[in-house]
Amino acid sequence: MDRRTLILSGMAASLGGCASTGSPGYQEAGGSPLRTYSSDEIVNATSDFLGVTAEAAGSAIERIFKDNGQPTGYIAGEEASGAMTIGARYGRGLLYMKERETMEVFWQGPSIGFDVGGNASRVFTLCYNLHYPDMVFRRFPGVEGSAYVIGGVGVNYQRADGITLAPIRAGVGLRLGANIGYLAYSRQRNIIPF
Repeated sequence: MDRRTLILSGMAASLGGCASTGSPGYQEAGGSPLRTYSSDEIVNATSDFLGVTAEAAGSAIERIFKDNGQPTGYIAGEEASGAMTIGARYGRGLLYMKERETMEVFWQGPSIGFDVGGNASRVFTLCYNLHYPDMVFRRFPGVEGSAYVIGGVGVNYQRADGITLAPIRAGVGLRLGANIGYLAYSRQRNIIPF
C-alpha cells in the first residue's frame, strides 16, 4: 500500500468513527465508545483534590470543557518547579480512566523563558483523546505563564500526537514569568529533566 492510500484510508476511518459517536477521538479501536467524565464528576474530584471550593474549580473546568469537551481520564498529583531563566519541573501522580486500572505516572521537563522563582503545586490534569493509559508516556510541549505570590491557580494546555493534557495547578511559592518547554511523562522517576 502506498503512503497516499494509507493516509486516505486512515482519514476515512477516522471520519467514519467520528460520525458514529458524534465526538472526534472518543472511540476505541474496537469500535466501542470511550467512557468519559462529566463536568460534575470533574468539578467534585478537582475541588476535593486541590482543596478549593467547587465554584473556584468550576470556573476553570467550565472553560476547559468548552474548549475540549469531556475528558477520557485525569491525573491527580503534585509537583515542584523552579527557574532562573532556565527551569525544571518534577512531579508524580495517579492516572485515572474509567474501566482501567489506576496507574502511577511521573513527569519531568526543562523550560526556558523570562521566568524566576519557584513553586510547589497540587496538579489535576484532564486528559483528552487518551485511549489507553500507556499513551500518556511521551513528551508534551507547552507554553506557560506563572504569577505566584504566596499562592495561585493556573491552567495551561499541552498537546502531542492528538492527545491534549490540561493541567490545573494550585500551589504556593514566589514565581513570576513565562516560559516554553515540555514535560516528559514516564513510568519511573527521572533525575535528569531532558
